[in-house]
Amino acid sequence: MSDNLNPCVSCGACCAAFRVSFYWAEADDGAGCVPSELTEPLTPFLRAMSGTNCRSPRCCALQGEVGQEVSCTIYTQRSSTCREFHLSGENGEQNTACDRARARYGLPPLFQPTQGLITESYVSLSASTLSDHVQSPGL
Repeated sequence: MSDNLNPCVSCGACCAAFRVSFYWAEADDGAGCVPSELTEPLTPFLRAMSGTNCRSPRCCALQGEVGQEVSCTIYTQRSSTCREFHLSGENGEQNTACDRARARYGLPPLFQPTQGLITESYVSLSASTLSDHVQSPGL
């Protein structure tokens, strides 16, 4: 299966629309795996990915152009916040945060509750297949 079937690899809007904050110990200097040099402290207990704690967020780990072709440079080391962010339509459920992020970049929603996944080439993909091919968060 081609990676271009996953809408996340041509989107990346979630990585450039929200603050990505997580528990400080998820960083590699706290027993986690997120590279600490790519984070900034928020509170004594929280960190954020650099570039996401501002008015026009964009995660420093996002590579490429939103809406064209993107990837996460630390995909296997990403935070729980990114791991738990699902594309709209995964498991047949709408993710309004995904839809809002896509709208911010002029991208159409991926899913409508009454229609399912909108883009025809994604309709036959199962949620597990989508999860196996995600290369950028959905974060």
